[in-house]
Amino acid sequence: MAQTRVQLNQKTFSCSICLDLLNDPVTIPCGHSYCMNCIKKSWDEEDGKRLYSCPQCRQSFTPRPVLVKNTMLAELVEQLKKTGLQAAAADHCYAGPGDVACDVCTGRKLKAAKSCLMCLVSYCETHVQPHYNSSAFEQHKLVEPSQKLQENICSRHHRVKELFCRTHQQCICHLCPMDEHRGYGTVSAVAERTERQRELEGSRQEIQQRIQDRDKEVKVLQQEVEAISRSADQTVENSEKIFTELIRLMEKRRSELKQQIRSQQETEVGRVKEVQEKLKQEITELKRRDAELEQLSHTEDHIQFLHIYPSLPALSGSTHSSRTNTRPLRYFEDVTAAVSELRDQIQEVLGTMCTNISLTVTEVEVLLSGPKAESKSRAGFFKYSSEITLDPNTENNWLLSEGNRKVTYKSQQQFYIHHPERFTKWPQVLSKESLTERCYFEVEWRGKGTVFIAVTYKNISRAGRGAECGFGFNDKSWALICNNTGYEYGYNNIVTPVSGSPSSRIGVYLDHRAGLLSFYSVSETMTLLHRVQTTFTQPLYAGLYVWGHNATAEICKLK
Repeated sequence: MAQTRVQLNQKTFSCSICLDLLNDPVTIPCGHSYCMNCIKKSWDEEDGKRLYSCPQCRQSFTPRPVLVKNTMLAELVEQLKKTGLQAAAADHCYAGPGDVACDVCTGRKLKAAKSCLMCLVSYCETHVQPHYNSSAFEQHKLVEPSQKLQENICSRHHRVKELFCRTHQQCICHLCPMDEHRGYGTVSAVAERTERQRELEGSRQEIQQRIQDRDKEVKVLQQEVEAISRSADQTVENSEKIFTELIRLMEKRRSELKQQIRSQQETEVGRVKEVQEKLKQEITELKRRDAELEQLSHTEDHIQFLHIYPSLPALSGSTHSSRTNTRPLRYFEDVTAAVSELRDQIQEVLGTMCTNISLTVTEVEVLLSGPKAESKSRAGFFKYSSEITLDPNTENNWLLSEGNRKVTYKSQQQFYIHHPERFTKWPQVLSKESLTERCYFEVEWRGKGTVFIAVTYKNISRAGRGAECGFGFNDKSWALICNNTGYEYGYNNIVTPVSGSPSSRIGVYLDHRAGLLSFYSVSETMTLLHRVQTTFTQPLYAGLYVWGHNATAEICKLK
């Protein structure tokens, strides 16, 4: 409340011309008060009109009123100064860099509150008031403060621009159609603005509709993200439980086997010790008998010897020695072998199953990213296009290369320098570049022969006519076989028919990490011929097999 009172006092005792606290205040006949110097300066500018008016209410006076200091106001102002109240406007009200300044303020200018399109002047809150209070300004158009008011003035005729030339697409004044814009279609700026406003509203509606559509798509995608995360979290949790159960079962079986082995060990050791004890007793008895016989053998009395010897009991046979001597020294080794066999079987099963599981995980990724990557539009593949050239060191002698992209089958062998990477019998050639990420390339093939379009590991065999060298006839290469009768797909020496109308251009899309390989027939549209889902363990290389009279194959340069 105190601050409100201070603001009111400051406004009451401020000059409406300089907006500072009144200095040598004077009151003119209409009752408004000003600084003596401010009103003098204002009336000095009106001397030529011989008509003097109040800057606030616009009341006119003739002749020029005599100015006399208002002592009561002067004392009040002095009292305000003594109490520390200042009538100057706060700093934030003054115009700074980038602000539109009031054109009427003298001295330090205040920020403009409005700009008048008729006056082409900007006003602060105080100086704009006559536009609100006086009927003389009813036709004036007030807008937000603008620094570009002078752009509304015709630079040629120095008049306000109120027309629009549709031919030259620019605003003009009323005099412009009489000279440089003569004969051109002109309308009022208001009419043109109305039409453009309708266009703008239409554009805004379209933009707003697109915003709504995109918002919906964002929400759908967010729901998909949440669904993917929930599914992944649940799958990880379930997988952890399953693997924990598997580990628990393995631990249980290991413990049971250990207990069974120890139990059998105890039984067998006990049995052996029992036999061992009997053998020790037999040894003791035998030693006693041996001592008796030794003593008898030293008897010197022949009659006594002959009397005692026949009465000695006969020596019984051993029941253990022969079996002990022939028993093989193998005990639980067969168990170790059986456990090792179990380990190998588990490793094999785990290897196969884990590969299948990994492929399943990869298929999920392909479902998310694949359709975007494998656009039905051919242009959609071009962002994955790769610069692929042929390696002459791998080129078979029956092929003739043209540049570094095209090869032709010839009926006569060419003479090439021996190279360990050259195919010696199969009419094939490899690319120089390896394929390890997402990539796309196209092959144009011609002629009445057969063309294989393939990807292969680099360590495919090169020498000889065996299947280990031919694209699609081993587990190191994947090939689409093209001829004038149709297509076939070859892998690991298994060839299967592929449906699709013949095309002279084949597109190959590879996602190495996802294990995805696709062959497309390329014409006006992209037609999927065959798709492979596997796991690639090495970098791949593009490969071409060309056979037949003047048959050619060329890796196309994509734009």
